[in-house]
Amino acid sequence: MEAGGVADSLLSGACVLFTLIMYSTGLSDLRHMRMTRSVDSVQFLPFLTTDINNLSWLSYGALKGDGTLIFVNATGAVLQTLYISVYLHYCPRKAKVIQTKSTQRLSFSLTIATLLTSASWTLYGFQLRDPYIMVPNIPGILTSFIRLWLFWKYSQGQDRNYPLLQT
Repeated sequence: MEAGGVADSLLSGACVLFTLIMYSTGLSDLRHMRMTRSVDSVQFLPFLTTDINNLSWLSYGALKGDGTLIFVNATGAVLQTLYISVYLHYCPRKAKVIQTKSTQRLSFSLTIATLLTSASWTLYGFQLRDPYIMVPNIPGILTSFIRLWLFWKYSQGQDRNYPLLQT
């Protein structure tokens, strides 16, 4: 195998790995919803937008015949649809949204996973010289850096409540 083929395989593997890790960050939300039988600190929008994104990329992967795109986005669509179904099962009719200067509702693990996933897909698109893969992932990198800045500015220690640990 030539050097370009090895690099392509490694990059493709990194894309798959980071993407699957990103999708798995929803498992903690799924576990939380099932244990508490509520959607208290879980946001719906990331599940919905990721599912729509997966379905779009799955279509593109099918048109292009790219097995990497097909595999990760089919997996993502199934997982995101599961997360949405569980969310809707436990969602109360009236949900309150309170805007605060708090990172309490942001997922740090999802932020890191999104950064790694978006960066690897951008590099994969760059390697293939495919702007349709490269360009749509740039916003994921930018928004991840914005969220990291928010975690820095509003540290978790000052805004996380742990009622079970309080006396």
